[in-house]
Amino acid sequence: MNIQQLRYVFEVARHGLNVSEAAEALFTSQPGVSKQIRVLEEELGVEIFVRHGKRLVDISEPGRQVLTIVGRILQEVDNLREVGAEFSNEATGSLSIAFTHTQARYALPPVVQAFMTRYPNVRLSFHQGNPRQVCEYVLSGVADIAIATEAIAEHEDIVMLPCYQWNRCVVAPLRHPILATQPLTLEAIARYPLVTYDFAFTGRNRINEAFTGRGLKPNVVLTAIDSDVIKTYVAMGLGVGIIARMAYDPVADRELGMLDAAHLFASSTTRIGLRRNAWLRGYIYAFIECFAPHLTRRVVDAALAGGGEDPGL
Repeated sequence: MNIQQLRYVFEVARHGLNVSEAAEALFTSQPGVSKQIRVLEEELGVEIFVRHGKRLVDISEPGRQVLTIVGRILQEVDNLREVGAEFSNEATGSLSIAFTHTQARYALPPVVQAFMTRYPNVRLSFHQGNPRQVCEYVLSGVADIAIATEAIAEHEDIVMLPCYQWNRCVVAPLRHPILATQPLTLEAIARYPLVTYDFAFTGRNRINEAFTGRGLKPNVVLTAIDSDVIKTYVAMGLGVGIIARMAYDPVADRELGMLDAAHLFASSTTRIGLRRNAWLRGYIYAFIECFAPHLTRRVVDAALAGGGEDPGL
């Protein structure tokens, strides 16, 4: 067997058993992928995939165990390459980051700017998605780092490192009656149509839990995947908005008033996610510490070695 065969098997599984898509991702031909998978299966003495005619329809039980081992092998191969790159040129390489919109728009810009000043020869690439998607980017090896709020905690193969806590605010057009409400309550918010995040994004569960806990059913008239869209429709008078506090800028959002709502909702924690047992280039540690200063190389290494979450936040 060889590494190429292992990559073929892994990519076919990653692309939902679509051999054509896997071949395209690997820059090779579909017949070549199918042939090499058959060769590997013959050598192992088991069928990795269940077939219906020529079509792959499932992963066999031994195939699932094979793929678990293959994933570990390929990660270690990638780690070997990273070791070589680290010691041949410590300040040159690439860093791929997967993040949600709120992090990209409001938390990351100063970090990226500082990092690029320090490491001008490191090529950055970004992948935006919902929390589950950014985790998949890391699990598949497309991204080195995931930055998100909720779904990172649900993946056993991702080590999560807490970065900072944040909460929410209410925004509304100037002179909207809710802006005069003191103290702000969930009951007061629930009287108006609401515009807030989509269920997959930015701590939406915290919002739902708060209203449910008070026996309230808010009238959510619009959900969106990012704060800018929410603020746009709030400014149009569509409803009252609930957004991350970091997403409100009194200068840029001068058409909107804001009330802090941290006392109404449980705080959320933004985390960095890394593949378990990943070997990190020196500049990746630097980026992590720039984003969250308490996540030093020692802390990150301890979390990767133990597979747990650093309790320091």
